[in-house]
Amino acid sequence: MPHPHSPALTPHPFDPSTSSPSSTPRPLRFGYGTNGLADLRLDDALGLLADLGYDGVGLTLDHMHLDPFAPDLAARTRRLAQRLDVLGLSVTVETGARYVLDPRRKHGPSLLDPDPDDRARRVGLLIRAVQVAADLGAHAVHCFSGITPAGTDADTAWKRLAETLAPVLDAATRAGIPLAVEPEPGHLLATLADFHRLRRTLGDPQHLGLTLDIGHCQCLEPWSPAECVRAAAPWLRHVQIEDMRRGVHEHLPLGDGEIDFPAVLAALSTTGYQGLAVVELPRHSHAGPHFAELSLPFLRHAAAPSPRSTS
Repeated sequence: MPHPHSPALTPHPFDPSTSSPSSTPRPLRFGYGTNGLADLRLDDALGLLADLGYDGVGLTLDHMHLDPFAPDLAARTRRLAQRLDVLGLSVTVETGARYVLDPRRKHGPSLLDPDPDDRARRVGLLIRAVQVAADLGAHAVHCFSGITPAGTDADTAWKRLAETLAPVLDAATRAGIPLAVEPEPGHLLATLADFHRLRRTLGDPQHLGLTLDIGHCQCLEPWSPAECVRAAAPWLRHVQIEDMRRGVHEHLPLGDGEIDFPAVLAALSTTGYQGLAVVELPRHSHAGPHFAELSLPFLRHAAAPSPRSTS
């Protein structure tokens, strides 16, 4: 059924009823995002997650965690790869650091900036992230479009997005790493329908995939989060997970919002998703270890088969 708070649904470019669930549900693998552990040294954060029993980590390239612009990036990345291997942690590379490119503009510059030199700086970061991901053996590189700049019409913004992503996709293709674009509320590419617009514009390239943020589905998609998972399954390369309420873009600890987590996790399992589901609580970083400790048992409990389903 559609989300109980949604308006009447119109035909959708991806209908959950047309998706084909996997014949054998896959066990899910959970991670925690380093943007929610920003007060910890990276090595301490990784040790914490391994001790808590996480399967992996969503690594945001930032000044405090594998700074992508500090000297000796390749050597630091090799050391990190060794550390991840010792701890048994998988990794996805995320590029949502707030001020890594500009200390005065949150998430700036973006792929949509009017200044081509600014756009090139974002492209350079993403290409660098692809190389880091390849060196780490990561499952995907996450990115997003950015907010449409004031005075920029939609057609121009979409043209810029396609043009700026082209060299990043070329790098991802050479490295064999999926580029997983995230629909972000308030951005040009805000919804799953927007992702499909980009995919069609670029000619459906093999290495263009999707980051699905489960909370964003709850916030603004016309389908429930579980229906979004089923509809997005063919393109799904990365999952971020947190709680959220309808119409409010606020990342909440698991259990504090409106999401039906057993339904979402069952959908991920039955569609055969093989990547990480990474807890995304950047604004709770001040208590990151506490929320990391609470989140994994919550997810494992929600993912466990119900007594009815095992009878």
